[in-house]
Amino acid sequence: MKKLIIAFVISLLPVLAYANEGGHYDKANIDPTDQASLQRGAKLFVNYCLSCHSAKYERYNRMARDIGLTDAQVKQNLMFASEKVGETMTIAMHGADAKKWFGNPPPDLSVIARSRGVDYLYTYLRTFYQDDKRPFGVNNLAFKDVGMPAVLEELQGIQKPVYKTVQNAEGDDEQVIEGLELVKPGKMSPAEYDQAARDLVNFLAYVAEPVKLERQRLGIYVLLFLAVFFVIAYALKKEYWKDVH
Repeated sequence: MKKLIIAFVISLLPVLAYANEGGHYDKANIDPTDQASLQRGAKLFVNYCLSCHSAKYERYNRMARDIGLTDAQVKQNLMFASEKVGETMTIAMHGADAKKWFGNPPPDLSVIARSRGVDYLYTYLRTFYQDDKRPFGVNNLAFKDVGMPAVLEELQGIQKPVYKTVQNAEGDDEQVIEGLELVKPGKMSPAEYDQAARDLVNFLAYVAEPVKLERQRLGIYVLLFLAVFFVIAYALKKEYWKDVH
């Protein structure tokens, strides 16, 4: 029994480590059961992300079923790079062209929420700021020297960094970014844009694991079964070994 408990704890260590990653990021607080949020996120994704970033492991008709839309609604409003609703969410841009234009092909975003975490994505989408030294004129607090333009700038507006002076390890003064200041408003208010970023992250989290809610639902039944089975198995073990002990 002691060895079983130790093995169980060890198996949880990767999960606990992942849960503690990126503690300095803003909390996304997404709700995967909010279909209205997922629908808004899907709209943002196809309008602002899908021209460069694919989600090649997600099919349009699967997305429609999971986020509460019909195939006809998806074909009319969310399909700009494909013809059949059963196709995956790919892009028309060739990898060679992407490498020429951006230095590296934009990554596929199918599992970005699992590899980076939703808090990272939420912070990333909200922390672009002016930096004339960068090729696209912007930088990012979550991704230093980012190679992507601020594609949501028309919604969020333009931010500039606010600096403060601190002492480094050598005792010298240096300028560090204390926060970001909105210098040119976008189409959305800050609160509206935060919600839009949360919707987009919610959708990316869904794309990364479309079966998550079903898995969690089934997981409850599995754990209940194992709990009952443990009691029965333990009682059976005591019965078999009572004469030995």
